[in-house]
Amino acid sequence: MGRGDIILDNICIEFVSRQNQRSEYDWVNISFQNNRVGKARCLIDGDSITIYSINIFPEFQGAGYGSFVVEKLKEVYSDITADRVRPTARNFWKKQGFADNGDGNYVYADADSK
Repeated sequence: MGRGDIILDNICIEFVSRQNQRSEYDWVNISFQNNRVGKARCLIDGDSITIYSINIFPEFQGAGYGSFVVEKLKEVYSDITADRVRPTARNFWKKQGFADNGDGNYVYADADSK
């Protein structure tokens, strides 16, 4: 995100830039009550973010952590792309308000920005 970590309702979203970890990706650590429940791999470029994966660990799936992360990203970034969405994840991205771009990517179009 590059705009600071988010802590709300005991959920912490910690952003680790690619420069800080010598990676080609920016990472998002997702924790609930100080327990890591997942992570996301992305690239951040100004007001744009490309999400390559959101991985909520199996024992924490279904509790809304992935949706919470996406909602928070929508509040910060004006251009959001979910890269090469797998068939098993398409419904998740559609429920988050993303649309199929026709090339395997799903994009979020903020109604307020139009």
